[in-house]
Amino acid sequence: MTASAEYPPGPERPAGWLSAEQIATARTQLPILYVDAVPVRVDESGDVVAVGLLLRVTREGVMSRALVSGRVMYHERVRDALLRHIEKDLGPVALPQVPASPQPFTVAEYFPTPGVTPYHDPRQHAVSLAYVVPVTGDCRPQQDALDLAWLTPEEACTEAVQVEMNGGQGLLLRQAMAWAGRLP
Repeated sequence: MTASAEYPPGPERPAGWLSAEQIATARTQLPILYVDAVPVRVDESGDVVAVGLLLRVTREGVMSRALVSGRVMYHERVRDALLRHIEKDLGPVALPQVPASPQPFTVAEYFPTPGVTPYHDPRQHAVSLAYVVPVTGDCRPQQDALDLAWLTPEEACTEAVQVEMNGGQGLLLRQAMAWAGRLP
């Protein structure tokens, strides 16, 4: 899981949103809901032709590839969380094509204990709804992302790229491409 954008502290924080201290405490006591988005480019027939992967630096200083990911906030629709995180990571003119009622291709459970599931997040137990989201606009890395690379589905699923992804996101990417009909 990648870090979620924090809402600015102060009086402009909507009621029900947690401070950094409160979310740290909540992470030790209950599962947190996330969304994972696999940004894709599609051709005129709707087939996935490219996958967008972010390049980030982990807390340990290691370069890694990542999907768009982040928390669903209190009183926020899943669709709105997807749009917010895509804009946060890919920019305001990414033009994501999120349906009115999005359906995840899978649900990933991230545990702080390695090996419980293929997904691992040392900070927390997180449940993530995962989506393949076509984007049609100009995408540029934002926030803490250093780069955005567009790879073919086959390139994105190679072992060389998979080892650059943390916490099981490589498996999630492979599941997304299988769901989209790009892997056997």
